[in-house]
Amino acid sequence: MKFWRRQTSHDIVRNGVAAIFPRLWRYSLTLTGKPEGADDLAQATCLRAIEQADRFQADTDLAKWMFRIAHNLWVSELRKNAVRAGGGLVAIEDADLMDLKPGPEAAVLNREVMVAILRLPEAQRATVVLVYVEGYAYREAAEILDIPIGTVMSRLASARATISHMFEHQKGTRHGR
Repeated sequence: MKFWRRQTSHDIVRNGVAAIFPRLWRYSLTLTGKPEGADDLAQATCLRAIEQADRFQADTDLAKWMFRIAHNLWVSELRKNAVRAGGGLVAIEDADLMDLKPGPEAAVLNREVMVAILRLPEAQRATVVLVYVEGYAYREAAEILDIPIGTVMSRLASARATISHMFEHQKGTRHGR
């Protein structure tokens, strides 16, 4: 007779990291704007999740928990960089946008939309990806980002307006206006 033991939080985290990694990497890319930065952030997130697996509650969505870790690590990194550089945010260079290779992400977002999203301010970019790409509800995105739900809604509205303006401007320049 075999006895089954209940999965511990360590088991759940260890077994779930690989399944979540592609989504985590995509979210990391939207935060960092660079594939190399996404690699580093996603790996650091996985390491932190495994190190802190005892804090994971079995009734929690593992992806949501890991996205929160990624967000917190990224905010910490931005703060460190801002202190070192004397202020400012990480810029996304055009060269980095050209290096994006088609893959699973291309099925979700076409290149022009991805470029527009990557040009959004970091706070809007993270919110857009959580809600529109990852499919989180406004309340869940608010929990991951540790902001009020109204802020999620205003960031999404601002992002939509900005992207719309980008496409209007792009359309005008294509037609020689």
